[in-house]
Amino acid sequence: MRIPCIILFMVLCGVVTGQTLSNAYVSVTADTVAGTLSYRFATGQTLSRTYAYVEDVHKGLVSTKDCPRHWCSLDGKRLTFIHEAGGIRLIQHITLYDTYLLIDLEAQSADGLETRNISPLAGTAQVPGAERRLLDVPFDNDDWVHVLEQKAPAKGMSYELTAVYDNANFSGVVVGSVTHDFWKTGIAYRMGDRDSLTVFGGVSTPDNPALPADEGGKDGTHDHAPHGTMVGSVVRSPTVFVGGGRDIRALLKTYGEVNARINGRLEWKGPAPFYWNSFGVEGVLGYEHVMMPAGVQKVSDFLATLGNFKNPVLSIDSYDQGIYSTEMLAALGRYTRKKHQQIGFYFAPFAQWTWKNGIDQAPFAGTNFTIGQVVLKDANREPIAYKDGDWAAYALDPTHPAMRAYLVGQLEKAKAMGATFIKIDFLSAGAQESPRHADPAIRTGIQAFNYGMRLLRHLSDSILGPDVFYTEAISPLFPSQYTHARFLTTDIYSHLRDDDKGFPNWGSTEYSLASASHLGWAMGTLWPYTNLDVTVMEHFQKNPALSEQTVKVRLYALMVMGSILGDGSDYRSALAQERARMYLDNPSVCAFFSHPRVFTPLKWADGPGFDQQMVFCLKGDTTLVGLFNFSRQGDFAYTLSPEALGLPAGNYVYKDFLTGQTLTGQVSVPKEDALMIDIIKQ
Repeated sequence: MRIPCIILFMVLCGVVTGQTLSNAYVSVTADTVAGTLSYRFATGQTLSRTYAYVEDVHKGLVSTKDCPRHWCSLDGKRLTFIHEAGGIRLIQHITLYDTYLLIDLEAQSADGLETRNISPLAGTAQVPGAERRLLDVPFDNDDWVHVLEQKAPAKGMSYELTAVYDNANFSGVVVGSVTHDFWKTGIAYRMGDRDSLTVFGGVSTPDNPALPADEGGKDGTHDHAPHGTMVGSVVRSPTVFVGGGRDIRALLKTYGEVNARINGRLEWKGPAPFYWNSFGVEGVLGYEHVMMPAGVQKVSDFLATLGNFKNPVLSIDSYDQGIYSTEMLAALGRYTRKKHQQIGFYFAPFAQWTWKNGIDQAPFAGTNFTIGQVVLKDANREPIAYKDGDWAAYALDPTHPAMRAYLVGQLEKAKAMGATFIKIDFLSAGAQESPRHADPAIRTGIQAFNYGMRLLRHLSDSILGPDVFYTEAISPLFPSQYTHARFLTTDIYSHLRDDDKGFPNWGSTEYSLASASHLGWAMGTLWPYTNLDVTVMEHFQKNPALSEQTVKVRLYALMVMGSILGDGSDYRSALAQERARMYLDNPSVCAFFSHPRVFTPLKWADGPGFDQQMVFCLKGDTTLVGLFNFSRQGDFAYTLSPEALGLPAGNYVYKDFLTGQTLTGQVSVPKEDALMIDIIKQ
């Protein structure tokens, strides 16, 4: 005989009244009449009358709230809520931890199911507060798209995670996927008097040039085919994290830690790497012969004169093997090692650049296959150009048998150079949906991506050994367990704002910090480090010269995000050398970046404007406060209050981080400037 749900709750939990499971942070109420679940957090946030569903491609949509039969059971802190309709059974699992829940949906049918749309959580969210916001997070970091801070009314799609919060005090709710082995997870939202959220596995969104880049134009999955389907008598949704409380900054960090616990994370022994990257000077492929090889040798010579920027990696970025051979790059490796420096390698594991009209003739990586045979196909069985044009980057099938030979070839080049640092790029291409992969067991883009990254890591450990630092450039936010660092945003050209005259209208320090201010929790949880791209001491490629003030702001941006320290300057310039000695080789700067730590945002970016004013704090033996004023309208006044920062009572001295100059507690950041302040207890 089935024991009634209410009795199970009372006997096994002791903190349950009726059909409510609770602890000090959250209560979960199961409605066995309506087939819904409601969540109420102790700090006032609610998710009301939530339901789950599966949409079978043949049988249509079945929702928990539409099922005629519901019952529940409890096993410790795990609630199982079961619903039946016809021959389909929906089983919701809700597991209660101290400060968060993990939820998922399992759908069963004896005659089988096939779905590309399954949701463990859909319903309304209510977050108290006068400055309600919703974080809209892009799928990847391509195309200079932003993390958006949405206000009501608004609707859209966030990818993998979101937060609904009060911007005045950071209280709110964090919702996000913690499994990334099969599904791309979408969070469809609508903000109004109440905010609706639908978290589902199976999101696939093509770029839409008719829409703004950040709102469907370029922030989605870039797919050219529908999401693949899960098939079986049992199908499962992504597992979703739900947490609510007084501080979503702490909840986001917990979310990152749960992801790492479930999926794994690489570790890095010893100090964080310092690196110099050629892309800031050389440009793509190196056809202009601006830097290599003689220019790299001169950079190496200069860096060897710096006393604190020690043992840097000279990372050779995107280049054409037809111009710069492996032998030449190996010679550069030998040159740098004589100066106690290292060499870095670049490649795109899942994208192949080639002329569009030659794709079916061009051989692939010395194999018996053509590029056209290895690339992924779209819904019309046409090759997917991840970056379109006459000279295009085609998305490769990570499961194709030719990929092993390609990856081995690239890693052998890295070994010939003696590379200890590898930058991998255009990774999102390998996560593209396709009606067919070479391995028939692979049904989705994320499945294929995991397959390819596991293969790359296995081959890398075999060929290069384990002590090679990997950083991702263009890549999905998840899965995250294959590298030591990831660009939080796309390439940064180091000008201050996207609207600076003479510069590209993308790739600024303001853009990168505005978006990254909401992603700092990933440092130390998803990856040992983040990567906010490089500083530039004078000018990026052919762009106008940068002011010294802009150089300083850029350096501070890397600091507050816990980034590894990279630089992309042309050190054949006397001015670049002078600034490098002042900023890049500063003892305090290098000591910090040897073991970077991420700051806590006290005031992060809000809204789409460029006039952002942001504040970050890092507590330690001395406390650091970073203040950023990207506004052109005037100074940013700020009061340094140890009490407000949560520091113990006492006397404090305030000093400029770079110069050591003593400051007062009332500081003013000039327009388009930044301050980094040491707060020292006497």
